[in-house]
Amino acid sequence: MTTTTKQRFLPLDVLRGMTICFMIIVNTPGGPSWWPLDHAAWNGFTPTDLVFPTFLFVVGNAMSFSMKKYEEQGNAAVLSKIFRRTLLIFLCGFLLYWFPFFENGHLKPLSHTRILGVLQRIALCYCIASLMIHFLSRNVVIALSVIFLLGYWFLAWYFGDPGPVSPSSTTGPFTLHGNADLKLDLLVLGKNHLYRGEGFPFDPEGILSTLPAIVNVVAGYYAGLFVQKNGTVARSVWKMIGVGALLIILAWIWNPVFPINKKIWTSSFVLNTVGLDLILLGFLIFIIDFGHIKRWTGFFVTVGKNPLAVYIFSELLIVVLFMIPAGPDHDLAGWIDSTIFMKIPPPQLGSLCFAVAYMLVCWCFGKFLEWRHIYIRV
Repeated sequence: MTTTTKQRFLPLDVLRGMTICFMIIVNTPGGPSWWPLDHAAWNGFTPTDLVFPTFLFVVGNAMSFSMKKYEEQGNAAVLSKIFRRTLLIFLCGFLLYWFPFFENGHLKPLSHTRILGVLQRIALCYCIASLMIHFLSRNVVIALSVIFLLGYWFLAWYFGDPGPVSPSSTTGPFTLHGNADLKLDLLVLGKNHLYRGEGFPFDPEGILSTLPAIVNVVAGYYAGLFVQKNGTVARSVWKMIGVGALLIILAWIWNPVFPINKKIWTSSFVLNTVGLDLILLGFLIFIIDFGHIKRWTGFFVTVGKNPLAVYIFSELLIVVLFMIPAGPDHDLAGWIDSTIFMKIPPPQLGSLCFAVAYMLVCWCFGKFLEWRHIYIRV
């Protein structure tokens, strides 16, 4: 934990803060959510599907600043920093899924605790991308990234099978019940350690799909370097936006044979999200750095300076609210939602208002840290 800040890249802080705020809104709806705040049922893409890959992208952006310091240190010090940060982030994610640690007066069994998840994927992608960037040349890193995307396509196609067809699935090797990611996770982790959001053991942050997700971090890193070198020139930013548009076109050309799919993090999904992130970052640079329109940025910077702390707070607080009884039929979160927000018609709007209100509570926690000049790093 530090009590001082260094020179920061404002568009990056804003993008990071926007991502965390939207992530909290998506993760904590009240009643029935508005469709843009839902993930695609299987193949396809919604605005919500951009949140997590954008966070990986901004992790790479931040690395483009921090990795410069690594060049001045020996390999032992670099490895120590990378592995320490990876372990801490991974452990935070695991403990979030184990929390609350006691149930009915007994310690919750680790045998049924989810192992992988959002922070765990961030930790693994950060670790592998950092090692690649530190020890390998730029051309080798880019070549490996291409191999990851094409290799994942081959593995997903070769080892996937149609499986039982469901309304959210399709035929072919990239189905909900027959995808290669699920088969590897069941083999390595077992069904008791997987997420059950689909109604059966399936983890959208599984082992195999971590491979293409590394490319989101690598793309963010090189985008950060490009901005540092050329960001003051409008033509260079337009070039970045153009590359983003090209990647989106390539993603949708690829889509018929390897569908854009967040839950198995397909290679076409990577191209689509990296393209959108390049465009979004480019427009933020135009608005903030070239247009000097900055008064609105403070709200997001508050969260962007402490993204990990605010995210963990948001995950812990909602669990605590679910644990507090409020009447015979509700926990405290449900009581607040039904008493206040579900009275706002239609229900989707009430759900959105609950999510935004909850995000603002988490923002207040970030503001408290900012007032105290506390910036939590791992």
